[in-house]
Amino acid sequence: MTKEERKVILASSLGTVFEWYDFYLYGSLAAVIGANFFSQFPETTRNIFALLAFAAGFLVRPFGALVFGRLGDMVGRKYTFLVTILIMGTSTFVVGILPTSDQIGLAAPIILIILRLLQGLALGGEYGGAATYVAEHAPHGRRGFYTSFIQITATAGLFLSLLVILFTQQIVGADNFRAWGWRVPFLLSIALLAISVWIRLQMEESPAFQRMKAEGTHSKAPISEAFFEWKNAKIALFALLGLVAGQAVVWYTGQFYALFFLGQVLKVDPFTTNMLIAWSLLLGSGGFVFFGWLSDKIGRKPIILGGCLIAALTYFPLFKLLSAEANPALARAHATIEVHVVADPASCSFQFNPTGTASFTQPCDVAKAALARASVNYRVEAAPSGTVAGVRIQGGEILRANTPTFGRDLTAALTAAGYPAASNPSVVKMNSPFDIFGEQQLVLIGILTLLVIYVTMVYGPIAAALVELFPTRIRYTSMSLPYHIGNGWFGGLLPATSFAMIAQTGDVYFGLWYPISIALMTVVIGLIFVPETKDRDIYAGDSAKP
Repeated sequence: MTKEERKVILASSLGTVFEWYDFYLYGSLAAVIGANFFSQFPETTRNIFALLAFAAGFLVRPFGALVFGRLGDMVGRKYTFLVTILIMGTSTFVVGILPTSDQIGLAAPIILIILRLLQGLALGGEYGGAATYVAEHAPHGRRGFYTSFIQITATAGLFLSLLVILFTQQIVGADNFRAWGWRVPFLLSIALLAISVWIRLQMEESPAFQRMKAEGTHSKAPISEAFFEWKNAKIALFALLGLVAGQAVVWYTGQFYALFFLGQVLKVDPFTTNMLIAWSLLLGSGGFVFFGWLSDKIGRKPIILGGCLIAALTYFPLFKLLSAEANPALARAHATIEVHVVADPASCSFQFNPTGTASFTQPCDVAKAALARASVNYRVEAAPSGTVAGVRIQGGEILRANTPTFGRDLTAALTAAGYPAASNPSVVKMNSPFDIFGEQQLVLIGILTLLVIYVTMVYGPIAAALVELFPTRIRYTSMSLPYHIGNGWFGGLLPATSFAMIAQTGDVYFGLWYPISIALMTVVIGLIFVPETKDRDIYAGDSAKP
């Protein structure tokens, strides 16, 4: 690797780490930010803000891919992803100095949402630009290895954001953090932005783009050419369904759903949950570079599709082992205590609520939601039409869900039957970042590291695979859209979809069927329709043809 190539990788990777750091801060601090900007407004207004914040996080990213992908294919890679990092970094810093709604009223949440939308748009343009830029500098036969450093950045950004938040909380204290300390991680982003911009300004345009511009073969309408000409559109569709969708759900399961499962389902405290995930990320992240390098030797498809298949086959035993180690008392309750929701099935909703704005008020929904939040395994027992839904525990009396004391009565009955309190002594607990040498901690870190290795298998080679699928003239646009639809929609909806599936069935593991189904779909479509690309000449004009 030459000095210039190292600079290219450093400039692209470092900037992308900072972009992901900025993006994850909002998600990690959503509750604190909501308390400062949304909580004093009527429910309808709060719901609108929550919906827009959700849209910025997931739905807007593909539009950013189109806007900046088009710009990158017409103007150049370097300047486009210089613009994206300026937008992201500036938006994040402004969040850190933005007055709260107590100070400037309704203007505060409106400005916050605008900044959040700008973040989503910028992130939509950043990844494709960084991956394309590095791949177009990489020598033939080493694109998987070179672009794998870009793949580390999302995990590194999450890791960095978690560390900064945790250390800020430790330094300023919990009360001060909620009052003003939450701003510190946002304000620090200005230093990260300055470093990243300075490095990127030193870089030259990619040789592939320079050559294309010199030859006058660049696209005048990259969006139309990429998605309205079937020869290119079908490749984007197969890339989405046969590579990215499976990669996305494996990635979100290994990093985000594992975080949700530990905290919300297994009732592990936030500090311990974050530290267990942080250790697994630290131990497993080398896999991104290893599998990127390996993909140069044996191909992109075997590793990506193999990761999807292995993940799909092992998620159930791994998550059950996670339960048994993290909260043994709860795992025993799942296996031994019989709980039924007695209800007319027609009165029950599918509680899909990704924005947190939906309201489920029917007794059946109230009962199911209460049991799901308490991490109770249950079955639905069909009752005649018009029956008021309720919960029966161990064959006892039915607790009707429409009574004012239902929540309190349910908690008492579950405790009496043997369901443990959230703070029961069997739950794993870490008292410091280095409190990892107990049996529970070591086993859990081992399981979580294995889940991260799955992530590195599917994510390490994906940038090289996407870059190689499309010709230079429309590469930035073509690869960015399927990537962000896959990760923003298929992946981003995973926690909400899985929780709804848990509430619907009463099985705390049933939500795993969502990533398993998508991963298996990707294996089938990828095997049949996606070509192997590791030996392609990405400078050739017909490189997009299978």
